Amino acid sequence: MPEPNSKLWNTIITSFCKDGMHEDALSLFAHKIQSSSSSTHNNYQLFTTILKSCAAVSATRLGKSLHGYVMKVGHISCQHVYKALLNMYAKCGVVNDCKKLFGQMGHGDPVIWNILLSGYASNRVYDARVMRLFYDMHVANQTKPNSVTVAIVLPVCARVGDICSGKSVHAYVIKSGLETHTLVGNALVSMYSKCGLVNKDAYSAFVSIVYKDVVSWNAIISGFSENKLNEDAFRLFHGMLRGSTEPNYATIMNILPVCASLDRNIGYSFGREIHCYVLCRAELMADISVCNALLSFYLRFGRMAEAELLFWRMKSRDLVSWNAIIAGYASNDKWLKALDFFYKLISVEMIRPDSITIVSILSACAQLQNLVVGKEIHGYILRHPYLNDDTAVGNALVNLYSKGNDIEAAYQSFLMISSRDLISWNSILDAFSDGGYDTRFLNLFHWMLREGIRPDSITILITIHLCTTVCKVDMVKETHAYIVKANLLLGDAEPNVGNTILDAYAKCGCAEYAFKIFQNLLENRTLVSSNSMILGYENCQSQDEAHTTFNKMYVTDLTPWNLMVQVYADNHFPHRAISLFLELQGWGMKPDAVTIMSLLPVCSQMTSVHLLRQCHGYVVRACFDDVHLKGALLDLYAKCGSIGTACKIFLSNPQKDLVMFTAMIGGYAMHGRGEEALWVFSYMLELGVKPDHVAITAVLSACSHAGLVDEGLKIFYSVEKIHGIKPTMKQYACVVDLLARGGRINDAYSLVIGMPIKANASVWRTLLGACRTHHEVELGRFAANHLFEIEASNVGDYVIMSNLYAADARWDAVTEMRKLMKTRDLKKQAGCSWIEVERRGNVFIAGDCSHPQRNMIYHMLSVLDHQIQDPFQFGRINS
Repeated sequence: MPEPNSKLWNTIITSFCKDGMHEDALSLFAHKIQSSSSSTHNNYQLFTTILKSCAAVSATRLGKSLHGYVMKVGHISCQHVYKALLNMYAKCGVVNDCKKLFGQMGHGDPVIWNILLSGYASNRVYDARVMRLFYDMHVANQTKPNSVTVAIVLPVCARVGDICSGKSVHAYVIKSGLETHTLVGNALVSMYSKCGLVNKDAYSAFVSIVYKDVVSWNAIISGFSENKLNEDAFRLFHGMLRGSTEPNYATIMNILPVCASLDRNIGYSFGREIHCYVLCRAELMADISVCNALLSFYLRFGRMAEAELLFWRMKSRDLVSWNAIIAGYASNDKWLKALDFFYKLISVEMIRPDSITIVSILSACAQLQNLVVGKEIHGYILRHPYLNDDTAVGNALVNLYSKGNDIEAAYQSFLMISSRDLISWNSILDAFSDGGYDTRFLNLFHWMLREGIRPDSITILITIHLCTTVCKVDMVKETHAYIVKANLLLGDAEPNVGNTILDAYAKCGCAEYAFKIFQNLLENRTLVSSNSMILGYENCQSQDEAHTTFNKMYVTDLTPWNLMVQVYADNHFPHRAISLFLELQGWGMKPDAVTIMSLLPVCSQMTSVHLLRQCHGYVVRACFDDVHLKGALLDLYAKCGSIGTACKIFLSNPQKDLVMFTAMIGGYAMHGRGEEALWVFSYMLELGVKPDHVAITAVLSACSHAGLVDEGLKIFYSVEKIHGIKPTMKQYACVVDLLARGGRINDAYSLVIGMPIKANASVWRTLLGACRTHHEVELGRFAANHLFEIEASNVGDYVIMSNLYAADARWDAVTEMRKLMKTRDLKKQAGCSWIEVERRGNVFIAGDCSHPQRNMIYHMLSVLDHQIQDPFQFGRINS
């Protein structure tokens, strides 16, 4: 087409500007200037238009160039151009040039004042200047503030929380008759709402607006919503629906979060109704911000199916949509789904993830402890500098590696954060605290203090957690001293710090200091404080003081009761534990899974299968689906000799964890049923459950008791190769016992000698016992000498060696052993056994004749002994 004339040029540029295509407008204008068209010089309207585009895209350099060009061509005297230049400087944030230009102009036009005010108001730094300029405008005789002026000033009052200045402006509004203006009324409603005066002041300002538009309604609804007055917000929303003003996208975005703050059923029902309303309005359903608000609503209620359906039905999706669905799945523990949507975002959509996306997905990887995917995302971060420089992303990486137990990678990620905040320091300190790295923790803590970072309550809680982990009272005292100096206890509205320091003293066995903290808390004492105090007394075996603390509590939940049952059980007061358990039910409380777990050790102490069955019956009736509780029941049944019941619990439970597998293997081992133990171990491996040291020891013990030498050796040699676990001393002792029971005493000795770690007393004692069984006197003497060097006070070792000498008729050595025992004042403890008959425990101690039915028992034993010695009579009885 031929070169367009000046009028067409102006039309095209103006059209681009009006349609928001400011960069295209600037490009065409530059092309026109280069054509040296003389008509450009005289067209002030074109300069006004193009300066608006400069303001819109913050093209400050081009704006300044145009300023010089305007001065050259003589348009500086035109008020329209002058205002456009002033507006350009204000919108671009060049406040000093804006102020300078303002000083060169006449001040009779309120628009000029408003432009300068808007420039100052756009930056928090100039809040004081806004109020000063408003005052200057008010007292000047040239012009008076209008509704636009007030709408600029009032948000600044709200931002700084200066309600006095806001009310002064309101007073001017009333005097000037501007109160009924919609723009002013909206600004007043917003200002009072943000200052927390929504019930009276904001609502009164809203009522005073003669012509309420959608902004008026949105301002008052959001005001009530922000101030947690949810019922009032809904009441106004319903009033808006009954009126002539239709809600817009902002209304829906304001009201949906209110639904999420209500009761789950009511809030969900209201939100669904709002969704139905949106579906009836095509323009709302087409608005991406409304769809994102609905998406967030469903995600907050955990309605993942509805959220995903809405997500895929959206006509267009932006990064906010993707971030919402990824974060929603992550916050609802659907970590794999979150990862799936992240992959879809990367592969399907042409949208680059931002820091919010990365933080959400790294959180999912951390919860899954999936370092493989986490490292892939880390690589993506390193390839995109805008993510690598983000502090929140760096903090998320630290959290990822610390949750994955890769402390070194967490520390390296911490060092790569360019601008560390307190969250960065707390994250890496927490990683070192969980790992029990007390020296590295303290070095890092001192580095943080040197950097001028002041610890907050979170830092202190992490520090106290480390003190508890490593159980160092001195560290607890140092931390306590810092807390007192920093006044963190006084500023602790909810006494989290006080409770935690109390708990640390209690767990470290320092009940005296814990009690002092408990007394100082006074009215801030909570259930947590009292529970910590009870635990502290338990650690010190002071059950009477624990009971005194318990009696002084106003108990409203089960936790203190459970703790007291545990205290009595741990300190071997079974009857008190049962009495408290019955009292608990007398108060109308129902025992939970923790209560039963606390009571189960009592069943073991009383050797009462009857009480164990009662507990089991309660678990079944209460429908407790706790895998740990069922594992404890299984373990106790096996220890009480009811291996059949233990097996039934194991087979009937669909959710089997490592604890349950280990208990079943240990139960079979205890009863000498090695084949069954091996089957359970193989079944565990088939299900993908990785064994730990306890499980390996249990299955080796089963093989040892059942004489399954080859099978046991195969498992032992697979410990490190297949499972990546280095054999422990207990496992070496099991294998020594396994070889010895199988008659391979020399192989057992070779294993002990060839161990990569120095054998302890348990290993040598096992070898000594094997020597006694196989009458290997010299090897036994060799093992005994090692035992006496390591542990000289165990009387059992001397007895075994004495019996070994006696079996070989070496009476001089037997006498010497007995002299050695006497010299070292070692006495063999009496053997003890017990059995429950007709719900009553019967205890038998060697040499004790105190049982009331001893005569009948000894008579029956004599009959049995006689029958055993008389094969003919024994056979006749059997027939």
